[in-house]
Amino acid sequence: MKTRFQDFSLSALVAGFIATLISYAGPLVIIFQAAHSAQLSAAELSSWVWAISIGSGLLGVLLSLRYQVPLVIAWSAPGSALLVALLPGVVYAEAVGAYLVANLVILLVGLSGAFDRIVGKLPSAISAAMLAGILFSFGTGLFVSLKSQPALVLAMFVTYLLFKRLAARYAVLAVLVCGVSITLLSGELNRSALVIGLATPVWTTPAFSWHALLSISLPLVMVALTGQFVPGIAVLRNDGYRTPASPIISSNALVSLLLAPFGCHGLNLAAITAAICTGRESHDDPGRRYWAGVCGGVFYLLLGVFGATLVSLFTAFPAALIAALAGLALFGAIAGALAGAMSVPSDREAALITFLVTASGMSFLGLSAAFWGLIFGLFAHLLLNLRRRAPQAGRAGVQVD
Repeated sequence: MKTRFQDFSLSALVAGFIATLISYAGPLVIIFQAAHSAQLSAAELSSWVWAISIGSGLLGVLLSLRYQVPLVIAWSAPGSALLVALLPGVVYAEAVGAYLVANLVILLVGLSGAFDRIVGKLPSAISAAMLAGILFSFGTGLFVSLKSQPALVLAMFVTYLLFKRLAARYAVLAVLVCGVSITLLSGELNRSALVIGLATPVWTTPAFSWHALLSISLPLVMVALTGQFVPGIAVLRNDGYRTPASPIISSNALVSLLLAPFGCHGLNLAAITAAICTGRESHDDPGRRYWAGVCGGVFYLLLGVFGATLVSLFTAFPAALIAALAGLALFGAIAGALAGAMSVPSDREAALITFLVTASGMSFLGLSAAFWGLIFGLFAHLLLNLRRRAPQAGRAGVQVD
């Protein structure tokens, strides 16, 4: 009788390793920016990295083995980007409370089996526009960083374009290698900041406020459901995997809920990196690709244990490298969000309003731009659609008479 270990392959191991490495090369940078903007301590940042890494690793291993499907779990990069702007104006304990509420809502959505129905009722263009607005500053941050270190940023930018043409899947990884190499050769690495150490979880007692719940919880739920789980499920379906969505969503929300006091803002299905593990690069036999998800989970666990080392490593590199890497890593997400925002002709005005309000970074009544972008966009969507339906109703009445 064939055992599961006999399904293991070197190609699946490599696919899992590359998927994990790309996750740390790009989205992790945003975590560091969010922590820096909130002035979190090194211990709190290390705990945050530990929580998202351990959670991603455990879920990746267990779910991949349970369903024999390459399920790649990661933290929400758009959610992390949202926190860069929001954390400075919120007490960290209240942010943790908002994480708890957001993941509780997602857990209820998963357990109820209402995922498809809820997502179907949300205007996709509005959700995409909010996401584009959240990520906008990261794209512009890439070019702003040109002023401080033009040679480094231009080299990373050109590397990104070349690899997007030659080997798009490894573009972000190539940018990381390029940036690190130039930093090392130029002697700009701050070696005194480097330490070798294990991550130590730091408990933060949650606090709750309406400000944090409306500014953080609501956008996190929207981004997780529409910007993370929808494309994640789509990647699985595209490669022929019919794994039910509800238990995956519920598992992610439950683990995120348990790890929230240690800094975890939310875990979800990966999409871009997941495609590496669900495709033929992982294995020709779709039934044996689940080992890529297992191996990726193991790498997450290993890197999570050494969270303190990762924190010091990123701290030692120039700020321009981090800004450029974050911007380039999110190019695909920004392009996809903008395309989705403009894809529905009847919702383009509402989506544009959502994007502009969110990207403005404005704050009103103590609530964030992401929240107001969503509110203004939904209001415009309802009003503009009402305006279009009214004449149709009148014409129908004349015909009936």
